[in-house]
Formats: sequence, C-alpha cells, structure tokens
Amino acid sequence: HDHYRFGPWRAKFEGFLAEGKLDGRKAFLLKPMTYMNESGVSVGAALRFFKLGAGDLVVIHDEIDLAAGKLKVKQGGGDAGHNGLRSITAAIGPDYRRVRVGVGHPGDKSRVHGHVLAAFAKEDAAWLVPLVGAMVEAAPLLAKDDDAGFATKIALILKPPTKKPKPEEDE
Repeated sequence: HDHYRFGPWRAKFEGFLAEGKLDGRKAFLLKPMTYMNESGVSVGAALRFFKLGAGDLVVIHDEIDLAAGKLKVKQGGGDAGHNGLRSITAAIGPDYRRVRVGVGHPGDKSRVHGHVLAAFAKEDAAWLVPLVGAMVEAAPLLAKDDDAGFATKIALILKPPTKKPKPEEDE
C-alpha cells in the first residue's frame, strides 16, 4: 500500500479498500474485516460493485501445506481446509488466483487451529520480512497477470544467482 502510494484506506464492503496503480494498471487492495471464515462476503461485494470476475482477483493467504517461507502461485483449485478460501469460493467460484504463503504445519492436526490464528513468532521475521519485501517488489507482475514472473522474481530477490568465476585464460 505505502510502497506504491495507494490512496487512503476507506471503510467499504465490510472491510478496508484502497485504490492505486501497479505498473500503470488500476488496482484495488481489500482487507476484509469480517471474520476470516466470512471473507467471501467482503470480497464478493467488492467484485460485484466493480463488475470484476473471479479471474481478476488475487488472494494472498497462509498455507500450512507449504514449508514456512515457501511461496506458490496458482489459479483455481480447492480450499485445502482453509475457511477463508472456502468462503470466497462460495461467494464467487473457485477460479481466482492465489498466492500461497507457506507458514508450515505444526506437526499435529489438533494444533493447526492455534497455529494459523497465532501471531508469528519473533524468529519468523528472519524469513517473513524478506519474503514480504520481495512480494511487494514483484507485485506489478501480478497486475500484468504474470504469475510465473512474479514467483520467479521473488525467488531471484531472495536468492540471487551467484556469479561463477570466469576461468583464467592461459597467457
């Protein structure tokens, strides 16, 4: 929001909405303020108001089935037990784009609820801060519908290629 100088947050669609541009393309940021399990109420209302389809939406969400710090982008699919995604899918269908941010699995199914609702641990900042920074830097590629480019740019920011030393020429 701040990095790309989006407009002020306004209360709308049972959430907070900001308008701006990413790579010259109009974009909206929406933070639903409903319970997560009812995110589809907010998202569905915004899409209907702006006459946008599910394919125009990118949802960034936590994913326990990915290791902490891993990121994957996909279009459509199931909700994998994620109640926020289930709500959005019920409101608009499954064909929206998803940026899945790995938060790791707590190991035991009985601990999943507490794991996903708890704040990040201080030591998670070591991977979370660089990952979020890379996502911000690569965001214009999402606006261009270049999901593969978005994921690649993040990977390169987080782990730039090392230069191989040039072999010395015989003199």
